[in-house]
Amino acid sequence: MPKIRYNNIDNVSTDKTLKEFKQWREQRRSKVKDYSYTVPKHPPELDYLHANRDDTSITWIGHSTFFIQYYGLNIVTDPVWAEKMGFQRRLGAPGIPIQDIPPLDVILISHSHYDHLHLASLRKLITAKTLLIVPDGLKRKMIRKGFHRCQEMKWWDHMTLGGVKITFVPAQHWTRRTLFDTNTSHWGGYVLEQNHLATSSAAESAATTSDQDESSTESGKNETSKTSGGPPVLYFVGDTGYFQGFKTIGERFDIGVTLMPIGAYDPEWFMTSQHVTPEEALQGFVESGSQLMVPMHYGTFKLADDTPKEALDRLEVERERLGIGKERIRVLGHGETLRIHHEEGKQG
Repeated sequence: MPKIRYNNIDNVSTDKTLKEFKQWREQRRSKVKDYSYTVPKHPPELDYLHANRDDTSITWIGHSTFFIQYYGLNIVTDPVWAEKMGFQRRLGAPGIPIQDIPPLDVILISHSHYDHLHLASLRKLITAKTLLIVPDGLKRKMIRKGFHRCQEMKWWDHMTLGGVKITFVPAQHWTRRTLFDTNTSHWGGYVLEQNHLATSSAAESAATTSDQDESSTESGKNETSKTSGGPPVLYFVGDTGYFQGFKTIGERFDIGVTLMPIGAYDPEWFMTSQHVTPEEALQGFVESGSQLMVPMHYGTFKLADDTPKEALDRLEVERERLGIGKERIRVLGHGETLRIHHEEGKQG
């Protein structure tokens, strides 16, 4: 049986020719980059994180890996504690040592690239109670690797776990782990929101249902969790190029906080379809209607030719040009925790 091959919206291609790879390699030899700036490292608030059951908290581990506490759930996104990625050493130590992560309820995988899915990290994090959520097409591989409590989702599918509704949303990217599995599983991001209709019995079961046909853009916004002091809607973008989906996702959800990639964009002629520039990241942030942006996907691995400082400098210049308030872009250090107190509706 032929394998299913997944595509982007409007069939946008991320394929590159051998000639283009050679051109990038030749250009790379002539570039001199300054990597003296490193992302600041913060002592993690381990006592708070292990005790917290009330506030929404977002702690940056590095790259696209976050430890998130949301409405009673402990969640990790794209778990990568690896010291190396290929031949490149990690630029900074993980924000929290893997052995100090509180017990997890959920792990969210955006796609199967090695810098977003590190099996050795996954094995150290998962317990019998941890639910692994992956894109459509990836579950069979994960079960073969021994991860049996695994649920896969199509774009716009959602599931309820406890009082949290988790929706898998589109991104513009691609994926591969071997020479033979290019785009045989999908890619995307996740939206977390309080499920106001959840009952106490929902904490013991997770049911996946189709939200709407992915081609539809007629839907109004989902019921939000910004009322009654509830947690803000969180949007973990995953890995993506700039695409029309930012606006569509913003039309469906009342997003409070967006975890947005800003790195691995240089050279732009090569990376444009798969990674946003800092300017495109802000454009997507604005189009999604989000209130707060937390940058990610920079400062951990040398995946392209941009440096962490270049990404942050371009982000700041574009923020000023667009007139976005400085308080709406929260740049975290590795190990730093953003606290959101529900009863006050304020950040900490």
